[in-house]
This record gives sequence, structure tokens and C-alpha cells, in this order.
Amino acid sequence: MEPRSDAGRVAALVGLLFGLAGMGSAAVAVTLPAIADDLGLTTGGSAWIISLYALMLAVATAVYGRVADLAGIRLPLTIGVGLMASGAVLGALAPTYPVLLAARVLQGAGAASVPVLGMAIVSAKYAGAVRTAALGRVAGTAAAVTALGPLAGGGVADLLSWRAVVAFPALGLLVVPVLWRAIPTDGSGARLDLLGALLVALTAAGVVLLVQSPSAGVVVAIAGAVLLTLGVPSVVARVQRRPHGFLPVTVVRNAAVVKSALSSSAVPAAWFALLIAVPAILVARGWSPLDVGLALVPSAVTGILAPKLAAPVLVRIGAARSLAVSGSLAALALLVAVLGASIPSPAAAAPVLVFAVMLVTFAFGLGQPALMAAVSDAVPAEVRGVALGIATLVFLVGGGVGSAVVGGLAEVLGMRTSLLLLTLLPVGGVLVVLPRRQRVRA
Repeated sequence: MEPRSDAGRVAALVGLLFGLAGMGSAAVAVTLPAIADDLGLTTGGSAWIISLYALMLAVATAVYGRVADLAGIRLPLTIGVGLMASGAVLGALAPTYPVLLAARVLQGAGAASVPVLGMAIVSAKYAGAVRTAALGRVAGTAAAVTALGPLAGGGVADLLSWRAVVAFPALGLLVVPVLWRAIPTDGSGARLDLLGALLVALTAAGVVLLVQSPSAGVVVAIAGAVLLTLGVPSVVARVQRRPHGFLPVTVVRNAAVVKSALSSSAVPAAWFALLIAVPAILVARGWSPLDVGLALVPSAVTGILAPKLAAPVLVRIGAARSLAVSGSLAALALLVAVLGASIPSPAAAAPVLVFAVMLVTFAFGLGQPALMAAVSDAVPAEVRGVALGIATLVFLVGGGVGSAVVGGLAEVLGMRTSLLLLTLLPVGGVLVVLPRRQRVRA
């Protein structure tokens, strides 16, 4: 394990890389109306630009975690950041909507390497309180950079265009060389279960497609239902057939990993939902992208302060209780956003909506390191990478569901009703993790 003096620098760099990946959603979200106008899209159509990115973040993340177990972290992280940058540049140059969607898929597939491998770097290099503090700093830095995305996106979109905003994540190529020496290179050299990875990816895709189908039509609904219906039993059969494959049975039967991942997944669901909903509400009431970005600056401040508050909370009350607190804050944030969306005056609604984003930003800053700490402590070192990958997959599937709810159900039920329904996820997440807390207390 590395000394404490190195932990701050490494955590800050990992957080910066994580934040740049997050800008793929945060910065682009405020430009969706401009993209819709430029390419002739509906609100539901433009939401796919965020949903596909979130979907690929989810379905590809566990692949990187397993590859890291087999080949070390450096190679898959380098490839992933390269794909993220390539997709960002392609998206900035995309002449049509289909090309833009393809670019977002590529960008998301590359960005998926950052959350799990970035956290794996910290988990591999540090232990105990040093690791806990470093994980908190990663999440806080990532949240701060990501939260600045709306301001940066709004400003650049006003000065240049939405295309320049889409290119932001390509800056990740500048971070990898600085982080290079800190990235572990050792792996076990075992083989990757490609079929298992594909089955997991398709099943996760089915969840997101099914949720977003109200705005996309019957074909998407059928595709999502088929993927989900066939995927779940296929994944179960694959785990039974290959107990040491892509989903090691020691991980999927680990109650701490499963409960922590399910509980925490509601936090990015709320975060991605508000990332789309709040700018959409304000832009619909006459605000410019720059106005929205300026209004969301307090959430960036919250992201900066989050690690200073979250780290001692995590150390004091433990990972399970921290997950429960995080989920409770996410549910509260959604309810506050519903209240803000109900206020007719834009000037009066804006502070309420911004407060909702601040709450969910802090929830994310606490929930992410709590999940990583819970999983890291619950599994042996030889499967830590894949365990973190699976946990992050479930975590980010929540983000895809959140963006899909706003992009799909909002056009049918309205924004307020959709956000209200989404509060069921964090409430359920708290209930999932509470039994574990009670047993520990007993």
C-alpha cells in the first residue's frame, strides 16, 4: 500500500478523470434544446442522447472491471479513455442524428472504464482510513467537475455551439499521462468470459430500453421486454455453468455486494433524472443554457464540500448506514424538485430546483464511496475488480433508468409525475439496506 502523501494527488486525478466522463452528461444536458432545434428532434428524441450514454456506461463497466482483474488496470483504462475521446470528437463532428447517437454509444463505452477502474486504482493502492478518505475525495472531485458541466456547457454553447460541448470528455487524454505511474499493471492472466459479459450487457440494456419506450414506440418496448425476459434466465444459467466466469458465483452470492449495489443504484437514478429535468424545466420557461449553468453553480460548490463531509460520515457510521442516508437524501431531492416544478414563477422555482440538485449532488458524493468501500471490504482481492465492476454496473443502470424515466415517461405522464414515481427507487433502496444495518446492530 502507498503512503498517505500520494493518496491526495492520485485521488484528485482520478476524480478529475471521473468528472470529465461525467461531463458527457452534465454539460450536454443543458444543450439538449439546442441540439433538438438543430437536428429537428422532439424532447424525447433528444433525451436518447443522454440515455444511450448512460446505458453504455452501465453495460460496459463490468467488462472493464473483469479485464482489470485479468490484465491489470493500465491497459483497459488507456483503451477506455481513448474510446471516450474518440466518441466525443465524432459526436462534435456528427452531421446527422444517427451518427451522433453512434458517437454517444462509443463515448459511453469508453467512459465506462473510468468509474470502476478509477476506483480500482484507489482500492488497490490504499487501505483503511486512507482509502476511505481517498474514495471520498475522488467522489467529491468528480461531483464538483461534473457539477460545473452545466456552467461550462452553457457558456461554451452560447459562445460556440453544442458541438464544442460534446467534445469536452476528450480532455481526458491529458489526464492519463499524469496518472500513468500510479496505475497498477498486474493481472492474473486468466481468460475473459465474453459470452457472460454479453448476456449481462444485453439484460441491462433491456431494463433501460423498456423504461424509455413510452417516448420511443412499440418496437423499443418489445426489444426491451425481449432482452429482459431472455436475459435474466440466461445470466442465471451462465453463472451456474461458469461459476468462475464473468459473474463469479462468490460475488453474485455475496449479500453485501448485492444489497449495497441495489441500494446505491437509486442515487444516480435521481442524479441523472434531475440532470435532465432541471435544465429542461428552466429552458422551457425562457432561460438560456448559460443562465441554467450559472444557476447550478451552488451544486458545484456542494460537490467540492461533499468529500469533507462525506468522508468522516462514512468512517463514523459505516458503509451500510451511509448508503441509507444517501438514498434518503436522493428521495428528498426528487420531492423538492417536484415542488419546484409545481411553482409557476421561474424566479421562484429556480432556487427550489437548484436546492434539489445540491441535495442529490451530496447524496452522490456520499453514496459512491460508500458503495465502493462496502464492496471492497466484502470480497477477496482476486475478485475485487469484477466485484467493483458489477456493483458499478448496477449503480449506473440506475442512472440509465433515471434518464429514461425523464426522457420516456415525462412525455406521457408529465415531468412532476415522473419525478414523483422515481422517488420509489431511493425509498426502496433504503429498505434494501436497512435489514443489513439491523443485523449488524444486533
